[in-house]
Amino acid sequence: MTISVEMGAAAGNQPASLDLEELLATRLLVQGNSGSGKSHLLRRLLEQSAPHVQQVVIDPEGDFVTLADRYGHVVVDGSHGEADLQRIAARVRAHRVSVVLTLESLDVEAQMRAAAAFLGGLFDAERDHWYPVLVVVDEAQLFAPAAAGEVSDEARKASLGAMTNLMCRGRKRGLAGVIATQRLAKLAKNVAAEASNFLMGRTFLDIDMARAADLLGLERRQAESFRDLERGSFVALGPALAKRPLTLRIGAVETAPRSTSPKLVPLPAPAAEDLRDLILTPAAGEPVRMPSPRPVPPPRSSPADLLQQLAQARPVQPEPEEVPALTREEREAALAAILHEIAADPDAGHHTIAVLYQDFLVRCRMRRVGEPLDLPAFRRRLAVARAGLDAGAAEEGEADAVLDACATLPEEVQGLFLLIARAARSGAPCPSDDALARAIGSRSPGRARRLLAFVESRGAVVCRTDFRGNRIVAIPSLGCETGPGDPKAAPAELTGLFAAE
Repeated sequence: MTISVEMGAAAGNQPASLDLEELLATRLLVQGNSGSGKSHLLRRLLEQSAPHVQQVVIDPEGDFVTLADRYGHVVVDGSHGEADLQRIAARVRAHRVSVVLTLESLDVEAQMRAAAAFLGGLFDAERDHWYPVLVVVDEAQLFAPAAAGEVSDEARKASLGAMTNLMCRGRKRGLAGVIATQRLAKLAKNVAAEASNFLMGRTFLDIDMARAADLLGLERRQAESFRDLERGSFVALGPALAKRPLTLRIGAVETAPRSTSPKLVPLPAPAAEDLRDLILTPAAGEPVRMPSPRPVPPPRSSPADLLQQLAQARPVQPEPEEVPALTREEREAALAAILHEIAADPDAGHHTIAVLYQDFLVRCRMRRVGEPLDLPAFRRRLAVARAGLDAGAAEEGEADAVLDACATLPEEVQGLFLLIARAARSGAPCPSDDALARAIGSRSPGRARRLLAFVESRGAVVCRTDFRGNRIVAIPSLGCETGPGDPKAAPAELTGLFAAE
């Protein structure tokens, strides 16, 4: 059964009807300048459809709260918290209650947040509660602005996202959006484009007339007709209204808004007493407000005086903060900690030594290390840190022998050699390919194997494989060798630092 609501009269006093079921599937956009009758049109639609469908009104000015007395709408104050508004919206859908969300007590940003939360609660309702709902949003350009304004980006994105969900994805959830705006140019295009029914009222700006003509399929020269529309007259087009542009006049309504257009009223007649005394003499009981004295402005300086002051001005230099000097032990501990942090960073292997050195200098300034290492010393200490040699080796004098053994090797393989030397000195199993790759700041086991072969070609190490496939690496210059180790084993954690200098 088709349910139609009468919106008013078309040409020849023919009734202009709106197919309510078609509207629920195709949505409606109402546009018109202030005073064109948009609120009157929405009120007519709400009154005529109230017995047939659940209604939700987003009311930024509080004009539609009068529907509660006649049609039983529940008025919800938008000053509730966002979480409360979402829960209220879920209960509105569950119990199929028509409501008016009034936002008149809030500023613009708070209105956007409240509307976004309430629309989000309607949109996220459970599937069992997806009953048809007519969602009317007055002054839609406030909640779906075409450009960023003075509100925060967070509030604008939340509100715009909620309006987009209403107009683009709301149909499958039973939400039929009816949005009204003063200017199409201020309304986000992706929100306006989802409407299939249009009611265009009086418009004067060229950009708004052009967009209205495009939406209605009119020629640009026909757009001038929007300036001639009377208040309460609209051009209708859409599957729920008319298949061709049709001018109609909205009918009367049964309820009245709380705010009306200003009307001229006669001025009060002069009283018998003197009018001058009436306004200048305080009334009985009127509180007396003492105005705060105005500060005397300082004398204005001449341009010559200003130039002289600028020439004599000197920037205030802050007093240098006295930083206590670190002891040798504290400095070594700070350097060891910084090198350990850089070596443990998984992304450090993808940067050049120059980039890592700049990072090292910044960390030294942050920890107030007075004299950081120079670049050659940093390279050596970083290789030691990547190899994971412990501090005990340095205290026992083993550092010099190990460092002398790798001094003739290129910088990029010294970390690999030091890690093998650590395992050989302690008789530990030979490090895996993954552990060797980590010691040279890489994630490629293949690169580690190639560099190990290069070190062997230089005579620094000798590699062999036992009958089980485990690798053993000997270091002739140190007279020691590693234990058998699986090259494909998972890498062990590299801890400790070679803290010798």
